[in-house]
Amino acid sequence: MKYFNQFLGLILIAIFLFGCGKKENKKIAIPTSYIDEVTIQMTELMIHDVTNPPLAARFFSYACLTGYEITSQNDTSLSDLHGVLNQYPDIKKPSGFPEQSYQLSAVLGMLQTAKKIQPSGPELQSLEDAILDSCRNMGVDETTISHSLAYAKSISKEILKYAKADGYNLISNYPRYSPLETPGSWYPTPPGYFAPVEPYFHTVRPFFLDSAQQFKPAPPVAFSPEKTSEFFKITEEVYKVDLNEENKEIAAFWDCNPFALQDNGHLMVGMKKISPGAHWMGITNIACQKAGLSFAKTLEIHTMVAVTLMDGFIACWDEKYRSNRIRPETAIRKYIDPTWTPFLQTPPFPEYLSGHSTVSTAASVILTHYLGDNFEYSDTVEERYGLKARTYESFAQAANEAAISRLYGGIHFMDAITRGQTQGKNVGNWIVDKISS
Repeated sequence: MKYFNQFLGLILIAIFLFGCGKKENKKIAIPTSYIDEVTIQMTELMIHDVTNPPLAARFFSYACLTGYEITSQNDTSLSDLHGVLNQYPDIKKPSGFPEQSYQLSAVLGMLQTAKKIQPSGPELQSLEDAILDSCRNMGVDETTISHSLAYAKSISKEILKYAKADGYNLISNYPRYSPLETPGSWYPTPPGYFAPVEPYFHTVRPFFLDSAQQFKPAPPVAFSPEKTSEFFKITEEVYKVDLNEENKEIAAFWDCNPFALQDNGHLMVGMKKISPGAHWMGITNIACQKAGLSFAKTLEIHTMVAVTLMDGFIACWDEKYRSNRIRPETAIRKYIDPTWTPFLQTPPFPEYLSGHSTVSTAASVILTHYLGDNFEYSDTVEERYGLKARTYESFAQAANEAAISRLYGGIHFMDAITRGQTQGKNVGNWIVDKISS
């Protein structure tokens, strides 16, 4: 993998910086780039597995929580999450690993959890092996390595128990969700006509929210095919959107649809795209690197962004399958132009609220809390997928662009976008209040 090879290059740099053959373990700092690489390689596996957006956020959350828990047990700058996150256990620091390096354990803990929780997680073993080899070259002895790995496995086991109790594994027992086929309701769209994604995700335990319905939004604009109706007006707004080159670039940059397909005339093949949450985890990598943050602070921000994404998806998906609203593509083809296609492919779930608008806004609130209102950065996350970088003056600016991209892409009505932003602000601000108290 391209970025795995680049990571190996970072290892060589680390060897040079920290010195080969030295055995002074207590003085060796584990690079924060290891945190980034874990999330990057998790993203690559999610693309391979076609992981849906809410589930991707769940994977990131528990992997980061493992690293956070280990770090918080050893660095007093991080708060204990017991009593803060819903039903989070009181995990005691194990005493049997006196020679462990907690920073190494944190990275290994992230990998241990990701290896277990992701379908293709065992493929992360190669990254773990590379990290451990780099540590040996930096002078970390085998006792420290073995204690660090054992510590990581011990904490990962507790976090995986916490994950198992969130209710996600019960979803398979629920009845199969079927489209209603009533006027104004969602129905699968071309080219894949996929079944609806995660219709019961709202039943999963949130991290910070009291419930999925805590910030229940106003109902969407009422469906009506009448040309004088408000619904017809917002439908025409999508149909007549200005698709100039800049707006096309914005839509493509924030597409983040892992279900996108390309028809080559003989068969359809999946296009390599990340989820909205993975994009924001990538932004978190970029921002923490630019800010030059400590290992603990970098892991803290990654964790809080990840769990915020999870709570944002839970809140958004609760509304999606309550209102169950038709997508612009279906409405426009039926009531305005049967030949129309959106610039972006429509994702396989109901329209209201806009998920990207919700989670992007929520993530931007968290990043702004930690790094400030005017944090300028260049977003290079999509370069690996053939899209040029875009520069932003703030996280809020990026989130606003992500939201409006759904209108340009032809996949959301405007009320789903603006109310998704409101939902995201509510979730983000709630979490900031919780972690600031």
